[in-house]
Amino acid sequence: MSEFWTRRRVLVTGGAGFLGSRIVAKLRDQDCRHICVPRRAAQDLRVEANVEALYRDFRPDLVIHAAGNVGGIGANRNQPATFFYDNMMMGVLLLEQARRFGIGKFVVVGTICSYPKHTPVPFREEMLWEGYPEETNAPYGLAKKALLVQAQAYRTQYGFNAIYLLPVNLYGPGDNFDPERSHVIPALIKKCLEAKETGETSITCWGDGSPTREFLYVDDCAEAIVLAAEQYDGIEPVNIGTGKEISIRDLVQLIVRLTDFEGEIRWDTSKPNGQPRRCLDTERAQKLFGFRAGTSFESGLQQTIRWYEKARKAAGGERSEDP
Repeated sequence: MSEFWTRRRVLVTGGAGFLGSRIVAKLRDQDCRHICVPRRAAQDLRVEANVEALYRDFRPDLVIHAAGNVGGIGANRNQPATFFYDNMMMGVLLLEQARRFGIGKFVVVGTICSYPKHTPVPFREEMLWEGYPEETNAPYGLAKKALLVQAQAYRTQYGFNAIYLLPVNLYGPGDNFDPERSHVIPALIKKCLEAKETGETSITCWGDGSPTREFLYVDDCAEAIVLAAEQYDGIEPVNIGTGKEISIRDLVQLIVRLTDFEGEIRWDTSKPNGQPRRCLDTERAQKLFGFRAGTSFESGLQQTIRWYEKARKAAGGERSEDP
């Protein structure tokens, strides 16, 4: 435990969600006794008056902004304006009001989707501005990247301590398995398990399987964010990941094996592949605040599959709600 957290009042936006709940758990492990988790139903953070009231009532010393409207390729294609507006407005208002209230530190949780479509692997933080993001999630990625500009501008003009982190694709127990909004790992797990239950002889996957992705276990990401919040005060963005990539084709084969699905894998090449490759250079995080991911990919997948199997069984085969 760190004495840094004992007396601090910490606001965690998105603190009831997939990543945010893990951040809150890590803070409690560090004996953080004053944590505020705003709930969307009661406090819409796209409304300035709500953000003002939240800061005025709780008076945080530190804000971790982990809230976001997120989804997979399909959701981003269908709702690009919503993804842009919601993520932009929440971030801009939270940062501006934090500056006005004199909050000591602000942690922005950005996204790997902000990188240019054809970024050379491994992605280094200085490459963020060398091109346009992959088209299917560009509105979301650009809204998040604009918060880096805002954070750096506020540091320059006001001396405001805002840091910016770039987590890679996350996975783990409690992920969103809704087929309309899920990312690739929960979508594949769901397909394989449902195919087994119904006796289907094949599953269909988007694209051709050639893109690569890097994945980070959600608890590891939460650990990195808490470490950075305590130890990092710099102006430069920092990647959060494992530094290891896997092709979608190999990922499918791995999940098929771990779920014991014995059917055929079909590829729908009429669907988009998304960004060709994603893999981070993670040296900056290790150097600046000592973060190195500790969960092996196969172990993390096994834990995720077990969690979802139990959730499906508890719900009688229906999708459980994201926590």
